Amino acid sequence: MQKSLIANSLKIALFSLAAAITSAAVQADVLSDVKAKGELVIGTEFQFAPFDFLQNGKHEGLNKDFFTEVGKALGVKVKYIDLPWPSVLPGLDAKKFDMVGGPVTITKARMMRYDFTLPIADASVALLKKAGNKEISSPEDIAGKPVGAGKGSSQATQLENFSKTLKKPVQVKLYIDNNQAYSEIMTGRVVAVANSLPNIAYMARHHKNFAVVMPPFGKKTYYAYVTRKGADSASLLKAVNGVIIKMENDGRMRALQEKWFGVPMKLPQKPVDPQI
Repeated sequence: MQKSLIANSLKIALFSLAAAITSAAVQADVLSDVKAKGELVIGTEFQFAPFDFLQNGKHEGLNKDFFTEVGKALGVKVKYIDLPWPSVLPGLDAKKFDMVGGPVTITKARMMRYDFTLPIADASVALLKKAGNKEISSPEDIAGKPVGAGKGSSQATQLENFSKTLKKPVQVKLYIDNNQAYSEIMTGRVVAVANSLPNIAYMARHHKNFAVVMPPFGKKTYYAYVTRKGADSASLLKAVNGVIIKMENDGRMRALQEKWFGVPMKLPQKPVDPQI
């Protein structure tokens, strides 16, 4: 009798433990949580055209178009949290949102901490200058001059590395807000701003006061979206990658690139080994 009670108690305890583990596993799965609440929450910055920006107070950009397709595929609504860029990745760490739709430059250091989707755009670094500025006709012409970049960005890191190869080091000035950095070009406080080619090409196409300095400089890089590292986000990462592949195969990704970049981009359809 006593042995039977002990055995039953042990079975109940094991069952409860298994149920608790199963429950924790379900709760820890980000995709399951997203579908349960019917909402995918994206952290980003609304100051980074053509990916995310405000036009007449309305959110626009490639990311909005892309995640609309993700929402349809998952059967959920998409909500955006707009933060200054230096706060976006820490916000993901703090679980303020499900993933980052910044997008984020793929780097070796970031890959150790986060999981990346497949590449969604070229992130090569180039310079934006004031139209008509004949002093800056190539990247090397910024030697010894003040140049802006985004605080906490990989573009700032590439600018600092590029500066070391020049005859005179660049006076690097860091900004939290890209639009503030671009306005500094017009005031003359900086001669140029280093950012990704898609971003500054968009700025030059839509604002006649700016021009792009070609060619790009630094190492080849790509943009991707980001989830927290680990098993809890693996299913969400797989789902988003599935949407990327499907959109590339059926032409929707090319259409988005032509709409927002002006030209399509040939991108790797597999995870990349970053050069930086």
